[in-house]
Amino acid sequence: MDGKVAVVTGIANKRSIAWGIARAFEREGAELILTYQNDRLKENLDKLIEDLQRPAKTVLLDVMNDDLMAEFTESLDKLAPSGVHSLVHSIAYANRADLEGRFLNTSREGYTLAQSVSSYSLTELTRALYPSMLKAKEASIVAMTYQGSTRVLPNYNVMGVAKAALESSVRYLAFDLGRDHIRVNAISAGPVKTLAAAGVKGITAALHNTEDRAPIPENISTEDVGNAAVFLSSDWAKHITGHILFVDSGFHILGY
Repeated sequence: MDGKVAVVTGIANKRSIAWGIARAFEREGAELILTYQNDRLKENLDKLIEDLQRPAKTVLLDVMNDDLMAEFTESLDKLAPSGVHSLVHSIAYANRADLEGRFLNTSREGYTLAQSVSSYSLTELTRALYPSMLKAKEASIVAMTYQGSTRVLPNYNVMGVAKAALESSVRYLAFDLGRDHIRVNAISAGPVKTLAAAGVKGITAALHNTEDRAPIPENISTEDVGNAAVFLSSDWAKHITGHILFVDSGFHILGY
């Protein structure tokens, strides 16, 4: 990825999948633009950046704030004058109450929030980066998803529905942007101990389940996801688009 510019969203701390991806991108030569949602997360991000071999740029991004989204879009010309080659969408949120109990009881507000942050933001960010990606001439978008999009997982509920919408968006965006040589794919990662996962009741059981039942009986790491993201964002995957790549030790193939 030498000479390529990558925008990576969703880094909360050193355990974040997005941070594993950012480190893999930097290792392979990419110039990083890392986003943060608020001042507290910027402090965390600034500390993490100290561990990188090369300096990274940071920019404020809140997908639920239209004014900040407009400022983010305007800032891209200065941050990446030659264009952005890669976008990593690692943004998701739902109210804790809507992740527990029965999906039947999901509120309208909770459903809308989960869809807006976790699914629609992919389309929103793609539209924001589209002019910059046209400059780059060849570009890649990678979104993060989970098998709760296609299978019922207790305590995932509204997030599973949002991830299903995200995966459908990947396919429609891949169709829209293919002629512009912009590829759109997603990685369905197995369970990882992250800040986001901590909000899902039963994450420890899911980790043990992978170790006990997956074809490769071990859990994945954020580094594994980062390596897969590098592949999807590189020229090695130049004709792969609209695809969901599973990085879960093969757990998704099981029928029992």
